[in-house]
Amino acid sequence: MVSSVPAFAVIPGTQVHAVLAGQEKRLVEIVADAYRRHDAGVTVNPPSAFLTFPDRPDSRIIALPASLGGEDGVDGIKWISSFPSNVDTGMPRASAVLLLNDPVTGYPYACMEASIVSAVRTAASAALAAERLSRGRQRPRRLAVLGTGLIARYTHGFLAGTGWDFDDIALYDLSAEHAAEFRGYLRRTGCTSRVTVHPGPEAAIRAADLVLFATVAGEPHVQEPGWFAHRPVVLHLSLRDLAPRVLLSGDNFVDDVDHAQRARTSTLLAEELTGDRDFLSGTLADVLLGRVTPRTDRPVFFSPFGLGVLDLAVGRHVYRELAAAGVLAEVDGFFHDLRRYG
Repeated sequence: MVSSVPAFAVIPGTQVHAVLAGQEKRLVEIVADAYRRHDAGVTVNPPSAFLTFPDRPDSRIIALPASLGGEDGVDGIKWISSFPSNVDTGMPRASAVLLLNDPVTGYPYACMEASIVSAVRTAASAALAAERLSRGRQRPRRLAVLGTGLIARYTHGFLAGTGWDFDDIALYDLSAEHAAEFRGYLRRTGCTSRVTVHPGPEAAIRAADLVLFATVAGEPHVQEPGWFAHRPVVLHLSLRDLAPRVLLSGDNFVDDVDHAQRARTSTLLAEELTGDRDFLSGTLADVLLGRVTPRTDRPVFFSPFGLGVLDLAVGRHVYRELAAAGVLAEVDGFFHDLRRYG
C-alpha cells in the first residue's frame, strides 16, 4: 500500500513577502511561541553546519536543521549563504532556501525562498528582546544602528511595526555610502526621527540607549566597556563585534547557551577568557517566562546565535497562509517512484 505523500510546493520570495509584510506583531508572537517551545524541550535544534571555502575565506554556507514539536509540528532545514562580496555589486549578501518536511512521512512538502524568512525571524527576535530586556527601565528613545544592511532595515521595520518610536537614530557603517542609503530608507518610510551619520562607532553607541549591531564583523572591533557606561540595551545580532571585556561589563542573554558558545562568537571568547559561562545571565526564554529579570544598573547584551526552529515557525506560517488562500504552486509529479517494488 502506498503511503499518503504530500504535494510539493515551491514558494517564491514574492509570495513570502506578501504574507509577511505588515505582520510584525503577529510574527513576534510566533517567534516568542517558538522560543517557549524550545525552552520546554519539544524542539530539536542540532548545531549548525558551516560550509567554508579555502579560496573564499570570507564566504560561507550554513545548514540549520531543526524540528519544531507539538501537535502542529514541522521538521526542516534552512540553507543560507553569506557572501559579503555580493554587496560590492549591489546584490544582497545572503541568499537562502527553507525546506519543510512532513513529520509523519518525512517527505518535504515545501521549498521556499528564505532570505526574507531569515531576516524576519531575526528582526522579530530582536524586537521581542528589545521589549522584554527594556522592562524595568525607561523605554529607549534613542536608537543606534551599526551596520546598515538588510538585517538592520528589517529590524528597524519590526521595531517601528511593534510600536517603537525614536527621537534620534544614530548610524554608523564602514561604508559612508551604505549609511547614507539607510538614511534615505528611513526617510522613505516616513520616519520623523533625527538621523545622524557618525564617523565612528563610539559616538553612535554613546548617543543611544538601544544599540543594534548588524555588521559582518568576523572578530571584535569594539573594545571599550566605557562606551556602554550609560547602560544601554544592546542587540548584538552580528555576534562578533564586542570584545569579551565589553560583555563582562554587562548583563548577558542569548537564545540558546550551547549554540551561542561556538564559531568564535564574542560570548565564546568571553568564556575562553573567564574559563566558565557564569557571565551569562540566561536565555531570552528565561526572561519571557519570568525566571530571570534583567538588571537595570548595567548594560544588557542580547547575542542570539539564531535558531533553526524560528525559521520553521515563520516558514510554516507562510505555508499555511498560502494554503488557506489556495495559491500554493504545487509541482505535479515531483515525487515519482512511490511504489517499493515498482
